[in-house]
Parts: sequence; C-alpha cells; structure tokens
Amino acid sequence: MKLLFTCLSESWGGMEMIFLETAGYMKSKGYDVTVLACRNSRIARESLKEDMQTLQIKNPGYFAPLLIWKTSRIMLKENFDIIHSHYSKDLWLLVPALNLSEKKTPLILSKQLGSYIVKKDFLHQILYKRIDKAISISKVISQNLLDTCPLESGKIELIHNWTDLKKFDPAKYNRTAARAELGIKENETVIGMSARFSPGKGHEEFIIAAKKINKDNLRFMFVGEASRGEQEYADKIKQMVKDYGIEQQTIFTGYRSDMPEVLNAMDIFAFPSHSEAFGIALIEAMAMGKPSVATRSDGILDIAVDGETSLLFEKQNAEDLAEKLNILAESGELRKRMGKAARLRVENNFRKEDQLDKIILLYNKLAKN
Repeated sequence: MKLLFTCLSESWGGMEMIFLETAGYMKSKGYDVTVLACRNSRIARESLKEDMQTLQIKNPGYFAPLLIWKTSRIMLKENFDIIHSHYSKDLWLLVPALNLSEKKTPLILSKQLGSYIVKKDFLHQILYKRIDKAISISKVISQNLLDTCPLESGKIELIHNWTDLKKFDPAKYNRTAARAELGIKENETVIGMSARFSPGKGHEEFIIAAKKINKDNLRFMFVGEASRGEQEYADKIKQMVKDYGIEQQTIFTGYRSDMPEVLNAMDIFAFPSHSEAFGIALIEAMAMGKPSVATRSDGILDIAVDGETSLLFEKQNAEDLAEKLNILAESGELRKRMGKAARLRVENNFRKEDQLDKIILLYNKLAKN
C-alpha cells in the first residue's frame, strides 16, 4: 500500500512529532511511505534522517496554483492508496490537487489541536466534503470538529494518542541513580511537572500550591524550557519561585531528552495545564507508574480516572491543587496503588502499537472501499 503523509507545518512540537512517529511506524510495517513537507523544515530534516522518501516544497499558504498543479502531477504519477494529512491547512493544497488529478484517493485528516474559528463557509464546505475520515485524539477534539467544521459525526474516528511502553518502563531504569544525579535525597518526596514554559501550562498554580504544602521533605521539580519568544515568561516563573520562598526546595532541570529517567526520579506528577487536547506528558508519567494530580478538563478526562489513577482538581484552582497534592504527598500507600493503576491504564488504552494498528485498520477499510 502506498501512503502519502503530509504536514506542511514549519514548527516543531507534539503534532509534528506524532506525524513523524505515525509515518515511521507505517514504514516499519512495510508500507511504501512518502512524506510531503515544507522545504528545510524540521519535519523534512527528521524525515530524511529516518530514511523516508521525502518530498519538499515551499510553504503553499492558502492559494498556490503552481504547487497545486505540481502536487496533482505527483498524485497521478505515484498513484497513492491513502493520503493522510496531520495539518488542516494542507487541505488548501491537497483538495484542489486531488480534484485536478481526478483521483478518488481516500483522504484522512488527523486533528491534534482544537480551533476557536468556525469554518463552515462555502469554501470550507468544499474542502471538508472531500475528507473521507477525520481522526480526533480525544472526545473534546471530536466535539470541536463538529462545532467548528462542516463534518458529520460519521466521518470522525476517535483514536487516542499513545506512548511507547517499551521506552517508558520503570523496570528499565535506576531510580536511585536518577535521583542522585538531580540532588534528591532518599527520604525526599518529589512532585514534578513537565511542560514548556508557556502561559496556560499551570506553572503559577503549581508554585502557589507548592508554597501552601511546603515542608522539609518535599521537593518540587520543573522539567522543560522556554520555546521561542517565551523566555520572558520562563524568567517570570523562576522569579516567582524565589518570591514565594521555595527556591531551595525547587529543581529546574531545563530540557531533558531522558524523560523516563527524570520521571522515575519523581514520586508525584502534577499536570495543571489549563487546556489540553490530550496530554502526552501525562500518559508518559502514568506509564512510568506515577500517580498524578491533573486538571479536571478537556482531553485529560480521556486519560486520567479520578480516584483511581489520579486526583483531579478544578482548573486554575491552586487551593484545590494544593489539597490534592498534599493527599498524595502524605500517603505512600495511595501513591503506590494509584501508580500501579496508572501504568495498567496506559497498557490497556494508550499502547503505541495498539493505537497505530487502529489507523492501519482504517487505511485498509478506506482503501477497500
């Protein structure tokens, strides 16, 4: 089966990583994979690094007649069985190119992010009518697609994102060594969060909560760095830690490529994000057997089970966050029970191979039709 994967984004984040992971998995399963990416983008570079056939074009924007014509010629020449886009803006290139080539190739759109813009005008109706299936990563994204796009519910397929349980396996890593490297004592309980320094990730609430529950044996960990243009916010958060008097108890790790080891050093995972379509960082922590305190909203509700894997708190409510963190901090037995349940939930619902195999089933179904 010949697959064309498109993501004409020039950024680099969760959406782009999931795109490449999906394409790479299909290649490993023996599918003939071609990646269409923006010239010199991080996606293009990573795709080439993974030895995938990669076509690079300039960013087409919303209307690029020459690129539409060239793409239609590629479609005619390659005769793809499935076209799978991970970026809704790609539809402005793909749909006209498909129409020009007169190909009936099934078109799939994966949606990783919600939209606040209602796109039900005449032009968007033409674009979205050509989609055979839209894959949503959570129930909140499924609803967002119905609310903002001219799509029928029958065209939306819920397939959650995933994590690699072979990589995120607590049995593989030395917890004592990880804690020693981070300067954590044996008797200390570590509460950590992992997110880039960006407004809306809940850093402020975490600091306020940390101040409320602070005691001698507690440490607080921030994993992540500032993205482009967000250094000022990162500096504000670090200053806030000083102002709240918890600097000595706080660890800023910066960006870490060894997330399984860092998560293994934690005892409790905090996920205070204001709005998440899904929450990859949360399932990674759960896969590492960590109990969590997470926001009761959006895609988090597809992942965390209140009272079983996690304690959920009201969004942006630092008082509630502090109360829930303290419950876990006070009970090693509860942490152990919830951590075990968290790992089991990821094994049963968010295993990488299981989720990607659901996409393969969708390919086969559409190609057959």
